[in-house]
Amino acid sequence: MTVVSAQRRGNFLGLVDRYWRKSGYRLREINAHADAPAMYAETKDGFVVSLIVADKGQVHFDVDSPCVQASEVADPISQATAPLDPEAEFIPRPNIHSDFWSAETPEVGVTSGR
Repeated sequence: MTVVSAQRRGNFLGLVDRYWRKSGYRLREINAHADAPAMYAETKDGFVVSLIVADKGQVHFDVDSPCVQASEVADPISQATAPLDPEAEFIPRPNIHSDFWSAETPEVGVTSGR
């Protein structure tokens, strides 16, 4: 995962904001929190998309589908057999440096486009 520095998170959110608006998404909420900014939007067909910046600049994109008709799902008939990674309890952190996204200086002249 790429390290997105605090100084470049606004640039990143601005790019996503412009793309979502250009794509016809309706912005539902923008959280401008300094350490954990987030944006939430809805597509024309009812999907809700979110971008959340978490600890250490880890960026999450999530998509929630519109309501669907509930259906029964059968319980599994066997135990899971895949081995678990012994370090699975640890959340991975961004560890890839990008000369642009990881820079400690803000990009000059770039705005969110709002």
